[in-house]
Parts: sequence; C-alpha cells; structure tokens
Amino acid sequence: MTIAIDPSSWVAPSAELYGEIAVGADSSIWPQCVVRAESEHVRIGHHTNLQDFVMVHIGYDVPTVIGDFCSITHHATVHGATIEDDCLIGINAVVMDGAVIGRGSIVAPGAVVTEGTVIPPHSIVAGVPAKVIKQRDNTAENQLNAWNYWRNARAFRDGQHRSWAGEDFKAFTREKRRELGLER
Repeated sequence: MTIAIDPSSWVAPSAELYGEIAVGADSSIWPQCVVRAESEHVRIGHHTNLQDFVMVHIGYDVPTVIGDFCSITHHATVHGATIEDDCLIGINAVVMDGAVIGRGSIVAPGAVVTEGTVIPPHSIVAGVPAKVIKQRDNTAENQLNAWNYWRNARAFRDGQHRSWAGEDFKAFTREKRRELGLER
C-alpha cells in the first residue's frame, strides 16, 4: 500500500484511504470520505477537495484521476473515471468507469455519467444518464469553490470550524473573485 499525501493537504480523521493513492498539495479530504485503490491507482491533484461522504474507487482495470482545483461534492461517487482540472461534481452525482469529464465542467447534482462517456471541456451536464445541457467555461467559478475549501481546510486543521463566517471570509472571497476575473 502506497499512500502519498502532500504535507500541505488536510485529511479528516474519519476519512478512509486504502491502496495506491496520491494527493497533491493544498487539497482536502473531508469527513467520512472513502478512497480505495485495490488494483489501479487514485491520483488527486492540487487544491482539490473531496467533500463529506464522497466515494472514490478505481475500476478493475481503470485508475481514477481527479485534476487540480476540483470539487467533488457531498455524497458523490467517482468510479474509475477521469475528472480534468477545474471541475465541480455535484452532490450525489455518479461518474462511472472510463468516463472523462472535460476541464472547466460541472456535473449537476444527482447526475449519472455512464461508463465510457466523454464530456467535452466547459460543459454543464445533468440527468440520468447525464447529457450536456449547456456549454460554458466554468473554470473561474469552480476554482473559487476550490479556494474556499482550501481556506476551510486550513481552518479545520487548526480546530476552527467557522471559517466561512465573518468579514475575513467575505474579504477573502472578494479578493479571489477579483483574481479569477469574476469581478472587476
């Protein structure tokens, strides 16, 4: 078993990781997440968050690769799939073996991306089975979400569980929105 977690990342004590897993810098794995890699590997990029109750698993002969600045939100499942950089996978969404979610995309809550589906970059997908419903570059918005989770993970590491409350968070969000070109 080889688990390599960058020291700048935070993993909740209740998260469970098994097998060959690599977690990039400034990422976070939240309570009750499970990441399993019995035969293939799981690679998670930098500034990526796996939120509460996420399940990440490999296919029998397919690794799972999650890019940089991604948010895999509560109760989502990523199984033997590739999630490119700057993506958001919605609450309770499922992404199955061999699927590829293109850079800067959003998978809507509850969507099921079936085996082998390739979603082009800058898409919004929804439904069961999931289909592209709109083309739009979601990179900046998805990065903002990842930055907010980066900030939250740093606070949780220090035992502070209210990092999104107050003026400091509002100022941080305003500055990141400017940096990302979401506000001028």
